[in-house]
Amino acid sequence: MLRTWCPSVLRFWILLLLVAAARADEPSASPTVAADTNQTSVARLGEEASRAVAEVYAYDATIPLEARTVERRERDGTVREKIVFRGAQGFLVPGYLEFPASASEPLACVLLLHGWSGSKDSWWQDDNYISGGNVRRALLDAGFAVLALDAQCHGDRIAQNDFAPVNHYVDDTAPGKPRKGYFTLQEIYIQTTRDYRRAIDYLDQRSDVDASRIGVVGYSMGAAQAFLLTGVEPRVKTAVAVVAPAEESKWSPVAPQNFIRGIGQRPFLSIVGTSDSLCPLEHALARQSLFEGSDSQLETVDGPHRLPTDYVSRATAWLKEHL
Repeated sequence: MLRTWCPSVLRFWILLLLVAAARADEPSASPTVAADTNQTSVARLGEEASRAVAEVYAYDATIPLEARTVERRERDGTVREKIVFRGAQGFLVPGYLEFPASASEPLACVLLLHGWSGSKDSWWQDDNYISGGNVRRALLDAGFAVLALDAQCHGDRIAQNDFAPVNHYVDDTAPGKPRKGYFTLQEIYIQTTRDYRRAIDYLDQRSDVDASRIGVVGYSMGAAQAFLLTGVEPRVKTAVAVVAPAEESKWSPVAPQNFIRGIGQRPFLSIVGTSDSLCPLEHALARQSLFEGSDSQLETVDGPHRLPTDYVSRATAWLKEHL
């Protein structure tokens, strides 16, 4: 049976809890970035407010995973399995799990989180928008296993959105005009983050994966989700967020900065473009200043939201050092 939840009620309780908690626990002097008067500046949530947000990402770990491998292939010195398991709300979640073919012991595993309107297949395509194939091969060459899922409503999960892409084509001449998608961006982010937590449950059951060494690489939407997942999932050891979009409002349950307290002292690398229209450099710097400790860093790459492949070596080096 599918488990459901009401987004409007959920948002009401989030706001209620955040307002109450932020009054008593929010730092008195938080770094800010200039913003429109209708927006809230970049700020770090207090401890109680952070806990309230984290509760949105809780899931019932007793729901059976019902995981299985539906395809296995060997190619170019790797072994790739297509897996499927039962997600937090009952939806089936497909993914690719790949290992170097020569692996003889449990490997550290890097979770790969794709961008908006992409899919798990984006990580098996060279020189695309996210340089996905380049990242995956670099990680495999470094001796890691990799796991990529389809985000909610993306890839093989498009059926959950009535087989319509998340970016709907609007035709004003169509009868009744095309509807909007069933799932909001917030719902997609939250559900996908929960599903990756379930994926770690799955990896913990495998003898060929060292579940004490889980890393994350996310690009764009996946970068924002890297903040979310690392902030609520203590089993993530380190993460790399590449061009995470800006979210000014501290009341948003998917704003990356709302998860920095949960990330804590774990090593976290943000890679940003110097001319990224989705995240101005000033915002990225303000967001970075909310971290505590020396194990979190920000690196810049000359370019817009689509970065040159230069970032791949930086992300790989970070994971090799910290995972």
